[in-house]
Amino acid sequence: MKRIAVLTTGGDAPGMNPAIRSVVRYGVNKGLEVFGVFRGWWGLINEELKLFNHRSVSGIIHEGGTILKTTRCSEFYTDEGQDRAYQTVKKHSIDGLVVIGGNGSFRAADIFHNKYNIPCIGIAASIDNDINGIGTTIGSDTAINTALCAIDNIRDTATSMERIFVVEVMGRESGFIALKVAIASGCEDVIIPERKFNLEATCHNIINGNLRGKISWMIVVAEGAGGAVDIAKQITEMTTLETRAVVLGHIQRGGRPTAFSRILALILGQAAVDCLLNGKTDKVVGMNAGKMVEVDFKVAIQKKQLDVDGLYNLIKVLT
Repeated sequence: MKRIAVLTTGGDAPGMNPAIRSVVRYGVNKGLEVFGVFRGWWGLINEELKLFNHRSVSGIIHEGGTILKTTRCSEFYTDEGQDRAYQTVKKHSIDGLVVIGGNGSFRAADIFHNKYNIPCIGIAASIDNDINGIGTTIGSDTAINTALCAIDNIRDTATSMERIFVVEVMGRESGFIALKVAIASGCEDVIIPERKFNLEATCHNIINGNLRGKISWMIVVAEGAGGAVDIAKQITEMTTLETRAVVLGHIQRGGRPTAFSRILALILGQAAVDCLLNGKTDKVVGMNAGKMVEVDFKVAIQKKQLDVDGLYNLIKVLT
């Protein structure tokens, strides 16, 4: 193992830059040449890569996003695209890849490894924390704290103007962010894909609370469970109380990574390089219950089951 390459693919997550920094500097320290591939799999297909050194990753540990850029590349899923990516790897004598991303990224890496026998190690980076077998992914802590800060600010207005607010957070298939920010911010209800939601019951609670003197109400909804605008409209119609919708959107992907996200990224960058040096492949490195784990790609890309009942029931008890 003399040359490796690092790429970021799929949706960006705060903490990807510290992970890149760790892979490059630790790899160089171990005597490796490290290439940075720009725009993920697209960069391999179109030979957009550069040999990095220690200074190439200076001043990025605190930055959100990824200096390598990222894109979703449908061309990679064609035989021609995969062959062009492999030709780039051969031309530059790259012996292994470190892929920083989520389940889509690891699905592609698994295909690439099995087809061309190129060692691939994944680093779990996803704001949704949806990598099966991994307890906490890079970026998830930052995304939660970003959304939490926004919801705290919205609550000030909700209380001052005696309004109901429905706040939509990211999570197409997972209610992870919604659950975490709902309980941390003291919201009264949460709507997630994993649990059937009874809007009529919520409206009944809102009306009863209003009669008791409760002047504001905060509901968090994961985007995959419904749209905040539509839900707010229905609540207004069913309660006659003024309800506003806020969609946080991509604000949750950006921003400076928290200390937790940075440290996790630095540790996993080292672990990924060590895996390649030790002859391992087709695995995702991550943390689970405070311990380093290596999860096969085929396991990591399976749907992660989120245990929602405990947090959801606590939210309802504390309302």
